[in-house]
Amino acid sequence: MEALMPIITQLIAGAAGGNAASAMLKQQAFGVVARTIVGAIGGLGGGFLIQTLGGEAAATGLVMQAIGGVVGGGVLSGLVGQFLGKTA
Repeated sequence: MEALMPIITQLIAGAAGGNAASAMLKQQAFGVVARTIVGAIGGLGGGFLIQTLGGEAAATGLVMQAIGGVVGGGVLSGLVGQFLGKTA
């Protein structure tokens, strides 16, 4: 179960970051479910980058995983929203 905690943290933080970024950018290109899924995928990517670039110290901290997830989810959601091109 301990091995899944970083992944779960990344998914939840990424979903939150994706929805927050889309709300701040007033993106209406895709719905809440799509924003949540894209944010979760971005959260996994952001957490992976934290693990890869941060070494062992970053890989063990759930706070760092959450930060990477929020940033990754927000960035990917923002990029997808801009790619689809519909803002309020």
